[in-house]
Amino acid sequence: MSPELGPSAGGPLAIGLPLWLAIHLAIGVVVTWLARRYALRRRLLDQPGERRSHTVATPRGGGISIVVALLLACAWLALRDPAQAGYLGAAGIGLALVAGIGWLDDHRPLSQGLRLGVHVLAAALLAVAAYQGNGQVMLAVAAFVLALVLVNIWNFMDGIDGLAASQAMISAIGYAFIAGQGNAMWLALALAAACSGFLPFNFPRARIFLGDVGSGALGYALAVVLTMVAGSSEASRPVLLGLMLLPLSAFVIDATLTLGTRMLRGDRWWTPHAEHAYQRWVRRAQGHWAVTLAYAAWTTLAVAVMLAASSTPVAFIMLTVVAWYLTGIGIWWRVRREGGIAGAHRE
Repeated sequence: MSPELGPSAGGPLAIGLPLWLAIHLAIGVVVTWLARRYALRRRLLDQPGERRSHTVATPRGGGISIVVALLLACAWLALRDPAQAGYLGAAGIGLALVAGIGWLDDHRPLSQGLRLGVHVLAAALLAVAAYQGNGQVMLAVAAFVLALVLVNIWNFMDGIDGLAASQAMISAIGYAFIAGQGNAMWLALALAAACSGFLPFNFPRARIFLGDVGSGALGYALAVVLTMVAGSSEASRPVLLGLMLLPLSAFVIDATLTLGTRMLRGDRWWTPHAEHAYQRWVRRAQGHWAVTLAYAAWTTLAVAVMLAASSTPVAFIMLTVVAWYLTGIGIWWRVRREGGIAGAHRE
């Protein structure tokens, strides 16, 4: 990893890696603390219910800290690297749109159509920026799909203490390593550091939730980083984008198969429910921490496999991705059927 931020050393905006991490970690801590005070004062509380996994009223909206950190990172990187200012500006605007509609929804529920419309607009901004960056139509399509899908997956999967933020943090660390030097690495590290600052407030006992402002923003930020890495000269092979889906596999599999099952049954799949594998596992384990740590272990292993396979032949990468997802589907089926693995541990 480059020891200094930006395309060239020195200058008024130069900053070392330790300070970069410390700044975004501090933002994660301080703004989350402020968001909790704000939520308590405004009575922005998630109440327990049969479709929720928590048992006490808990403030929401703490994910605004991660949004603030990432917007600062985008602005700093754009100033440091004017050639990428357009891309980073579009990514920042898209992130602000997703977070903004989530923030409003945290205060007063909005229609699904309005939320989806804003998500589509944010995804389109990222797609246009990706196309203007290197002229690859397929990358632009991938950016649009990734942004729209990951925003909603992270919304769906943000249901127990520490799960959504830890998954984003671990994935971001992996992407920072696979990105090599460049803006994608610095943005991924900013995301990981901000999540690290938020997590002590959310795990092992949640004192505040991400809220829609944070969960959707995490999905969008990961889409931005994925697109940046896939479009870089060091990672130009399209198959590498498939390999980078490995750290996302726990969420992608659980969300996709659960929603697919609900669709096949004719359920109103877009309404709140408690049928995800992680939710069933929590009910059996009677605690969040074991499930969150199990998902974290899976994603950490996925990152290791991604890094190990990144320099292998294309055929091996494709086999690795297929095998990994088939294994994940098998585990998902078992967890859904039995409510956990080996009965899980009780809290």
